[in-house]
Amino acid sequence: MNDINARVILDDETEIETVDKERQEPREDVDLDAAELYLNRELTWLAFNRRVLNEADDARTPLLERVKFLAIVSSNLDEFFMKRIGGLKQQIAAGVHMATVDGRTPGQQLAQCREAIAEIQADQQRIYRELMLELETHDIRLVSIDALPRDVRERLREHFRTDIFPMITPLAMDPAHPFPFISNLALNLLVKLRYPGGGETCMARVKVPVSKDVSKRLIQVDGINTFVTLDDLIVNNLDMLFPGMEIASCELFRVTRNAIVEPETEAANDLLEMIETELRERHFAPIVRLQVQAGMDPVHRGMLAAELGLNEAEDVYEVSGLIGKRDLFELASLDFPQLHDKPHRPGDHPLLGNDRRNIFHIIRENGPLLLQHPYESFSTTVERFLTTAAKDPKVLAIKMTLYRTSGGAILDALIKAARNGKQVAVLVELKARFDEAANIGWARRLEAEGIHVTYGVMGLKTHSKLIFVVRRDYSQLRRYYHIGTGNYHGGTAKLYTDLGMLGCDEDIGQDLTELFNYLTGYSPPPSYRKILAAPYNLKRAILDKIQREIDLHGRDGNGLIRMKMNALEDPDIVRGLYKASRAGVRVDLIVRDTCRYRPGIPGLSETGRVVSIVGRFLEHARILYFRNGGDEEYYIGSADMMRRNLESRVEVHAPVENPELREELRLIMDVQFADTRSAWDMQPDGSYVQRMPEDETAKGAQETLIGVADKRLAAAAKHREKNLRSRLLSHFEHRLASKT
Repeated sequence: MNDINARVILDDETEIETVDKERQEPREDVDLDAAELYLNRELTWLAFNRRVLNEADDARTPLLERVKFLAIVSSNLDEFFMKRIGGLKQQIAAGVHMATVDGRTPGQQLAQCREAIAEIQADQQRIYRELMLELETHDIRLVSIDALPRDVRERLREHFRTDIFPMITPLAMDPAHPFPFISNLALNLLVKLRYPGGGETCMARVKVPVSKDVSKRLIQVDGINTFVTLDDLIVNNLDMLFPGMEIASCELFRVTRNAIVEPETEAANDLLEMIETELRERHFAPIVRLQVQAGMDPVHRGMLAAELGLNEAEDVYEVSGLIGKRDLFELASLDFPQLHDKPHRPGDHPLLGNDRRNIFHIIRENGPLLLQHPYESFSTTVERFLTTAAKDPKVLAIKMTLYRTSGGAILDALIKAARNGKQVAVLVELKARFDEAANIGWARRLEAEGIHVTYGVMGLKTHSKLIFVVRRDYSQLRRYYHIGTGNYHGGTAKLYTDLGMLGCDEDIGQDLTELFNYLTGYSPPPSYRKILAAPYNLKRAILDKIQREIDLHGRDGNGLIRMKMNALEDPDIVRGLYKASRAGVRVDLIVRDTCRYRPGIPGLSETGRVVSIVGRFLEHARILYFRNGGDEEYYIGSADMMRRNLESRVEVHAPVENPELREELRLIMDVQFADTRSAWDMQPDGSYVQRMPEDETAKGAQETLIGVADKRLAAAAKHREKNLRSRLLSHFEHRLASKT
């Protein structure tokens, strides 16, 4: 970019930068299939977790929120080992040597992931030590039992004797007792015992019974904010478990098992049985990681690695401090308001908050409504929509997709609707990773209430977020819907940023009718009027719209593509975006984690930028924007730009056509691109640089959007008050006129 660049104004508001067309003639010598143009999926996901870990290391973040981010990274890495490392090890075991689009074989990816994880773990442990010291300045302590006064230790011992001891089963390890089964992510003690009188030694394993039914990991001492770990409590009372034996040593370890288990479909009579089989097999899946206490006896470490079938040099990770730092969520939840973010209570939607009328009347009269979570309440929007449908006598049918849910009001409404005689059909996705058991339970509960439950199309995950309601309005049937970017989960709706749209557009209603008929029946995949649906037309439509933007830019200039998503992995989409940026189209991307696209490459992606937002909420919304020569297009929906989402899942993106709603979407993206507190800019080499504001009081995009939502709600209340006063004045003027 230099002084021959031109500045143009988009719709009198959004300023974009374009490059002189003569300088942006496409370079034909660039090989768009070259591996170096594509970043690696696994490594960019790990880089995202480094950005999350930075929040734990950032003094601007409130202290207990920093503890929370440390726990999040630990939890994320557990899942990464279960899913991604497990998958890579499976490929290697199967002899797969094919390189990905970025030129790395499974073996190369695994080696580079291990290097990145080692760096993250080193930072984790440093940050953990620093946070523990800072917590002590606020009288919050995680201490060793040995450091406590004798009377406190005795009370803890009594707690162990009455509440913990009965739940522990020590397992010996000798020729008569084979090495015990070690469950996924469970904490274990490897105990070396010596017979009285200095005799021979033996080994035993003790599982630490952390569970909601037995005990939390962190045990509060005497009602003050001092905590000890359950494993430390067991270690200090091993004499109860092994009376008369000498405790020679006791060391903590933890294993992680592969979660990628795909049983043969033919082995199951139906999909439900297949998923239940997968859950059973996952329990016994191969181990992909062994975490051991720092300083563990090398002989014991080697013995564990051998018994668990692991390569000691590659698969064993030493951890200082707390093993399983995901349990720090227990500390992060302490009630210290001054050590947390300022409380946020989702507000009502401006058109729904004080309007107690039937929500279907509001939708019909006001047109589509854009919902923004967690800035706006999930319960007073989505749950209200569904609970109203359940009891409204004019509602005839409800259809819905469920990928993840917390149950609660969502399931209660579906059950109430069925009991009220409405046709209710629910597509429950049984293959939602780590939610399979819960979804099986939900499905069986719904079936028991007479609800039609299906599990989608064989071979495809149904990831779309849809509620479809058929209602008799006056003398005609009208189709209402909610199309969202997030799951129907009241808990995550307070923690994730998501979008939804309530509407009754006839064409979209017809599209959803045909989509549900395909999902629940045998009708062929339809061609849609307005929605874009994977795996049928979504990917092709996006590629066509990218090409259209290239063509229009070549004719008129000012081409602009904006996308907000969680991940950009699909090579075809990346290639299309490279073509667009090479042609001079401005490519603005907000990508939370995985991203193969590299911005700022001379002659190729100079007009591209990638921004990642890391804040108090998890960014989860998806928005697509194409300038389209001034006839702008906006879409929101469930799909990330990943090959699996676009080719192997049922996903839906819907157009946002209302000008006011488009302005709301534009504002969201403008605020995030302008963020100087929580935004990170990707560099051409794939690394990220965090923006640092000159003003230390600068707010991040999420805090700004909280303020926007509050102002929007206040403006709506003021508008309602003004209208009320106007109506009252008109009423009194009318009465006065009638008297005179």
